[in-house]
Amino acid sequence: MADKQFQSLPGFRDFTPRDCAVRNYLFSVWRDVAHRYGFSEYEAPIVESTDLYLKKSGGELTTQLFRFEDQGGRDITLRPELTASLARIVGANQRDFPKPLKWFEIGPCFRYEKPQKGRGREFIQFNADILGEGSASADAELIAMAIDTMLSLGFREGDFVIRASDRESWLFFCETHQISDPAAFLPIIDRLEKLKPEAVDAQLEPFGVTRKQVDAFINDPENASPAFREIQNNLEARGLGKYLELDLTIVRGLAYYTGAVFEIFDTHKSMRAVAGGGRYDGLLSTLSNGSADLPATGFAMGDMVIRNFIEETPNALLEMEAWMARNPACDVYVVIADESKRNEALGIIAKLRTAGISVDFGMSQLNVGKQFKKAQQSGARFALVIGAEYPEMQLKILSSRTEATIHPNTDIVEAIQDHLNSPDGPLIA
Repeated sequence: MADKQFQSLPGFRDFTPRDCAVRNYLFSVWRDVAHRYGFSEYEAPIVESTDLYLKKSGGELTTQLFRFEDQGGRDITLRPELTASLARIVGANQRDFPKPLKWFEIGPCFRYEKPQKGRGREFIQFNADILGEGSASADAELIAMAIDTMLSLGFREGDFVIRASDRESWLFFCETHQISDPAAFLPIIDRLEKLKPEAVDAQLEPFGVTRKQVDAFINDPENASPAFREIQNNLEARGLGKYLELDLTIVRGLAYYTGAVFEIFDTHKSMRAVAGGGRYDGLLSTLSNGSADLPATGFAMGDMVIRNFIEETPNALLEMEAWMARNPACDVYVVIADESKRNEALGIIAKLRTAGISVDFGMSQLNVGKQFKKAQQSGARFALVIGAEYPEMQLKILSSRTEATIHPNTDIVEAIQDHLNSPDGPLIA
């Protein structure tokens, strides 16, 4: 009987070097934008007490938990999202920080759901939250940050849209139509685009309203809330208003949202929402047992769906590829053209690495042609050839196949660094 060939579990991924490079690109953009907006980075444990999530969510999310008992008999869960952990951390530490808190986190989350395009059981999520500011300015700041994140990833106007709404609009609808349980009604609105018309009619009937009434409310821009209009004006002042669209079908599925909510979609609608979030006043107080009664708004973006979107959008894909070309695993590949000079080459390699330059080389003896092939495969920008002429060396730009001579007594670190700082400029011999 043949040995079983092991594979990764359904919904989990292996990260090859290219996958890691894509991940590092996303991390780089996310951190850059967050820092530009004055956000501070935090981190939370991968596992938490299951009670934390049961208290927060209920409903569908509780059926998707990676939940188990540890060796100490504790009921614990791999985190499915970050808001619950954030509330716990803020509850314990918020007195140590001035308000508002602008915090972000990047890390893995786990949900036991059906793997599909843009969705796995393990995914990496970028979370950004503003805590302690109840005005619509905080919602606008967060949406502006989400827009700038998309632009920094190489997307352009026409590639994506922010579809936004406000649960206050629907609370007004419920009050007008004497719907006493908005928490039961809003999930129907959240699923409008997914349900067949007859299913919508059947679910609306117990509330005494029709699809026609709901559609009329959705299609009337006068039903935008005052908070939405303030957000819109704020984004217009930043020059970002063109990315925002009122869409009263956006209510977000989770019950804890209390105000403005939004989702990012690709304009071609080839995938589910790329990111989403909104205001969740009251949740921190609930999860921290009252120790952090702060208004809050936040959003999250997952790595799987945004990577799919990048790979389907030519200008965004070019931006990502350009970043990876600027950040190769190796700056310089040392080609040892004369094996008798290997010790000298090792000394040069050590010197360059100590100076912070990434260097690779053939650890066993290979002919020069194979070494150049490995240099190309490594993604190195330069090949430094050390041969019989040493201490004279040749530096080759691998992309253009041009070269320059590095003469004896030249400071090798300074020479290499000069070329790395202007890789497409004239080579200085």
